[in-house]
Amino acid sequence: MTQPQKGICAESNLHAQYLLLNVIDDDSQAVRAKLARVLDIFDWYENEHYEAMVTGVIAVGAGYWSELYEGLIPTELTAFPRMQCEDRSAPDTGTDLFIQIRADRLDICHAIGSEVMELLHLHVELVEQIKAFRYLDGRDLNGFIYAQDNPRGMKRRQVAIIDARQDADFAGGSYIHVQRFRHDLRRWKSLSERQQEQVMGVTREYNQPSPEQSDSSHSVRACAPGSDDGHHDLLKQGMPYGDLLIQGLFFISCAASAQPFKAMLHSQIVGNAEGDYDRWLDFTSAETGGAYFAPALTFIRQQAAS
Repeated sequence: MTQPQKGICAESNLHAQYLLLNVIDDDSQAVRAKLARVLDIFDWYENEHYEAMVTGVIAVGAGYWSELYEGLIPTELTAFPRMQCEDRSAPDTGTDLFIQIRADRLDICHAIGSEVMELLHLHVELVEQIKAFRYLDGRDLNGFIYAQDNPRGMKRRQVAIIDARQDADFAGGSYIHVQRFRHDLRRWKSLSERQQEQVMGVTREYNQPSPEQSDSSHSVRACAPGSDDGHHDLLKQGMPYGDLLIQGLFFISCAASAQPFKAMLHSQIVGNAEGDYDRWLDFTSAETGGAYFAPALTFIRQQAAS
C-alpha cells in the first residue's frame, strides 16, 4: 500500500522549520538517494524523541520535478499560479525543493534541520529558512484563529492525499503550495476590534461568523469550496513566524488536486464580479510563492534505488 508522508495530514505542532532549497548538482541520482536518507533522519528523531511528535515533508518544485524524476509527472503539477490585481499580488519565487520540519520542541526542529543541511550541503544552496511557531491557541499574529475551515479527522486524508482513482502513478502524494506573507500589524492594530472582525468575517474571541460578515471578508474569500458536500478541499498547514521587527504567516496548503488552491487565490486577489476581494490583503502581502509535489514515501524510496 502506498504510504503518504506523515507530515501532510499531521495535526499542528508547537514549532516548525521550513527549508527552501535550490539544487546545484547535476547528479540527480545522488539527490534522489539523499532525499530518501532525509526520510531516515525524520524517522530516527521521531523514534528517539517520540514526545516531540516529529513529522516532516519533502516536496519537489514544479520546475525541478522532471530533472529529478524522469518519466511520469503528477497530472496537475504546474508552476505557481502567479496573480496580480491592483496592489494585490501573488509572486512565483518557487525553489527546487521544499522541506518542512515540525515538532513540539524547538531544539529538535533545529537538530533535524542541521542534519538535513549537513546531508544535502554538497548538492543544494539554502535560499531561505523560516522558523515558525504556534501562537496562543492556534491563531495568526493578527489575533484570529488560523485555518478555521480545515477538514478534521479522516477528512484530512481525503482532502490532502491523492488516491489511486485520481492518479494511480502518484497515489499517496499531495500538491503543496507555499507563500510567505508579511503582515503590517501596526496598521492592523490601528483598527477597532469591530473593524477587524468585519475584515476577517468572524469574531476574534470565539471564531464565530461575524454579524457583519460580507463577500469581502477573509473567511469568505479565502475558502476553496468543495465540489460536492460544501466542505473545503484544502488542508492548511501554515504557521506564524517572526520577531519584534518582522511578523507574518508562512502559508502551506496540501491537497489532492492543484485546483482548489488556484481557485482560492483567485477569490482572494481578483475577487468576484462585484469587485469583492479579500480585505485582509490590505494588511498583509505575499512576498514569496511556490508550487511543489510531495510524493509518497514509497515513491521516494523506490526512486532512490533507480
